[in-house]
Amino acid sequence: MRPLVAHIDLDALRHNYQLACQCAPQSRSLAVIKANAYGHGAVACAQALESLAPAFGVACIEEALALREGGITKPIVLLEGIFSADELPLVDRHQLWVAVHSAWQVDALLAFSPQQPIPVWLKVDSGMHRLGFDVKEAPAVWQRLVNAPQVAALHLMSHFATADASDGRYFTQQMQVLQALAKTLDAPLCLANSPATLAWPDAHGDWNRPGVMLYGSDPLEVANDTTRQLRPVMSLRSEIIALRELSEGEPVGYGGRWRAKRRSRIAVIAAGYGDGYDRHAVDGTPVLVNGQRCAIAGKVSMDMLTVDVTDIQSAAIGSEVVLWGAASNGAVLPVDEVARYCDTISYTLLTGVLPRVPRHYQAPTV
Repeated sequence: MRPLVAHIDLDALRHNYQLACQCAPQSRSLAVIKANAYGHGAVACAQALESLAPAFGVACIEEALALREGGITKPIVLLEGIFSADELPLVDRHQLWVAVHSAWQVDALLAFSPQQPIPVWLKVDSGMHRLGFDVKEAPAVWQRLVNAPQVAALHLMSHFATADASDGRYFTQQMQVLQALAKTLDAPLCLANSPATLAWPDAHGDWNRPGVMLYGSDPLEVANDTTRQLRPVMSLRSEIIALRELSEGEPVGYGGRWRAKRRSRIAVIAAGYGDGYDRHAVDGTPVLVNGQRCAIAGKVSMDMLTVDVTDIQSAAIGSEVVLWGAASNGAVLPVDEVARYCDTISYTLLTGVLPRVPRHYQAPTV
């Protein structure tokens, strides 16, 4: 009965995926649904996309098996590969695709005897220095894999460090290195994440990997005409559960961080950091009440937060509150904007919505 709900618009999800495809019509778009589809519900999102997407991307085998158990039959790529050689029988049984980024993974794969060859994506470190083989050692690893009977459909993949930045110099340097390597190896490429899909056509390869953009978040430092077409998939909605009248100078919440500068009306909302709403939200963080903008006043508590609704005459017990996403009247509060007030990024807000917040799914109209 608690009013806080994450409404998931699966039509918006399909729209955003199709937008990714329109950005790169010559590429196949792998739908990335790791981390429980960025907090939206992996099985429900995969089911909504399965008629559109040729494959899905996850971080680990547990996420892949959850999709298989949910009836998803399309190819699933383990984007971080295996974490133990013991996973390979499951990879084989469930016909998963694997990334390999380390020598031990290659050794384990080539020591395994699958029932059928396993599609492999060789990950190269282009300068981000997280996972991947050095560009200089990649050709030798590629040759080991391309000649191995255990391996099928070998691809080259990498990840960009600055595809979201307006300054593209380091991005361009990374891309040139990877494209030269792919040309040398005659290798099909998978390079583009969400920002590269949206803003860097030269990075579009045989496959792209749109992730956060599928959920309506703009990953670019500067929005462009395409990102303005993204639609929010999650709308985190609650209601006003109490109203307080404060005199000038009276404080609100723990520590009295916010004090009324005039006679004020404060609404208490059923949502807090125990639900995953970021405790770092500062005074002034935007909220929609009855589709109108107002602002957080005082520190976020575990189960509640408070907003200043002095200028919203319609605010009443039970009024709709949107913490991010779309309101019933069509007004939209972008999750990216809320994230900036919390000194974080949309990824952390979306993936941080905790299990006690129910997800209500709006079925796609297909």
